[in-house]
Amino acid sequence: MVVELVSVGTELLLGNIVNTNAAFLAEQCAALGLSCYYQSVVGDNVDRLKGILATALERADIIILSGGLGPTSDDLTKETAANVMGMPLVMDRHSLERIEVFFKTRNLEMTDNNKKQALVPRGAVVLDNDNGTAPGLILEKGKKRMILLPGPPNELRPMFVNSVKPYLEAIEPGIIYSKTVKICGMGESKVATVIGDLIEGQTNPTVAPYAKTGEVHLRVTARAMDEKEAKQLVKPMVKELKNRFGTAIYTTEQDVTLERAVVDLLLANELTVSTIESCTGGLLAARLINIPGVSEVFKSGYIT
Repeated sequence: MVVELVSVGTELLLGNIVNTNAAFLAEQCAALGLSCYYQSVVGDNVDRLKGILATALERADIIILSGGLGPTSDDLTKETAANVMGMPLVMDRHSLERIEVFFKTRNLEMTDNNKKQALVPRGAVVLDNDNGTAPGLILEKGKKRMILLPGPPNELRPMFVNSVKPYLEAIEPGIIYSKTVKICGMGESKVATVIGDLIEGQTNPTVAPYAKTGEVHLRVTARAMDEKEAKQLVKPMVKELKNRFGTAIYTTEQDVTLERAVVDLLLANELTVSTIESCTGGLLAARLINIPGVSEVFKSGYIT
């Protein structure tokens, strides 16, 4: 299935808020085996949001919207999505009661505009929000689905993991599994040349290079019905990359940084290290010192 992400909020367009929701949702959808070809950011404007949704419905099976579910007049996501899907808004007593309890337990005054958040499109699946007042929503029409999530990350993330993810897993069986191969001492262009045939000639698994500061990461990704099958697809590709790059690969673990790999090598070989820095002002020593257990191998650092 194809998913499209739409982030709603003028503050995102102005750069007042960093759009971390899109990165989170894209990663989650990829892990679920959903294909994402487009992401959009649109301001709090009904006509422009309608245009985005109309286009998204033509090219995607699932549209995930974030933001614009608040109580104020510029929060228009729910109303616009309901209009596009042809689903009139009705009061949801369950959501209204949850909103009332939210304010009461915190000794806060509930204003009338908060009741707006309890209006839901008729027939929609309502997702309880345990961290805020705006419920999430799933709108279904034929084979098209819109999933509406609140904008604050502390509300969006748990709602996605606890409610949306199980829903998507039920309608899209299969997973995507990735393994990262990290290379240092070789530029992106050189790496791309070495694996040109693998980039162009493979569809499952795929290999994609990502340039990082001072290193290059290769992500090997496979699609399968379960994790075991996906790992079996990835394993021979990782082996081939090791054959081609040899010791330029310092790890195949996602969470291992270059400094972690250096410290592990020092510990394994019972070696120690000292640093003498000038223009870097202690940055090299700082990266090493951040690693747990480094005190056994890091003896001293000088800034001259």
